[in-house]
Amino acid sequence: MIPTYSATVEPYLHGVRIDSFLAKHLRSYTTWRLHRMVRAGMATVDGEPAPPVTRVRRGQTIAIRLNEPPDDPFPPEPRAVEVLFEDEWLVAVNKPPGLIIHPCGEAPTGTLANVIQHHLDTSGPARGMLKPGLVHRLDRDTTGVVVVAKEHNAHRLLSVQFQKERTQKTYMAIVEGTVENDSGLIDLPIGRAPGTALMSCRADAQEARASRTAYEVIERLNGYTLVRAKPRTGRLHQIRIHFATIGHPLLGDEYYLAQGRLRPPRPKDVRREDLPPVSDLIPRHALHAAELSFQHPISEDWMTITAPLPADFSMALERLRVSAS
Repeated sequence: MIPTYSATVEPYLHGVRIDSFLAKHLRSYTTWRLHRMVRAGMATVDGEPAPPVTRVRRGQTIAIRLNEPPDDPFPPEPRAVEVLFEDEWLVAVNKPPGLIIHPCGEAPTGTLANVIQHHLDTSGPARGMLKPGLVHRLDRDTTGVVVVAKEHNAHRLLSVQFQKERTQKTYMAIVEGTVENDSGLIDLPIGRAPGTALMSCRADAQEARASRTAYEVIERLNGYTLVRAKPRTGRLHQIRIHFATIGHPLLGDEYYLAQGRLRPPRPKDVRREDLPPVSDLIPRHALHAAELSFQHPISEDWMTITAPLPADFSMALERLRVSAS
């Protein structure tokens, strides 16, 4: 059976051509393919046939029979992932370690986007009709809350919140050394470390921007400290580089050392997976996105989504507690 998609025209799309309107909603289809389906008589406006030159008006109901497959879905990949929240517009998951958010040159598949695409294909109306709208990211080895938009308007409005830093993020981290102050604010500009793709707070950092991370100590553990960190800005690797710069790099961090130093880059002929972990306590850096608060883009309710600690992080904590007792 040919699937049918329908949507009501939002005020901000009033006056656009019907194929452009549909391309906003059906992000796995190109405008060209949608135009071809409209031209073939597959689209209606309030139940009446719509020619390709039709311009939509707010409040109208636009429907199209999708007699052609999508152009650009992420290849779906089945993988178990913990769903923390889901409704008609959003899905939030607890990202496991080792998973890149979005396909890239070194990882065209095997990413969170591929996993979410499979989830949307199996729970949605038809394969490829919904496409994950990625609005923020976590590093490959950082775990925790990731929220993904299912449709274009939620994606658009949620992206604005992240771009304007109107969200609140809370991370749990295990750092090396004993953090003396029970709480504090790390206020150090972050820029690109010269000659690398990494970040730095040093004076020679390129294009440095103001960056602030508030923190509080949760537990001191025999040469390590469990902290709760709340970044007030959204720079790449912000928590990792901030704590490393003040002398407390994250447990297991493969890049950042104390006082702004960087680990030597791995040889080009050595794969990342073939290197031993930095720490025997945990096979990655000990950083977990524990909470994400934001305004729901459609209902406008203020939401807080919480992700439980992953097993490797909890195990590292227990080993440190045992060694401290």
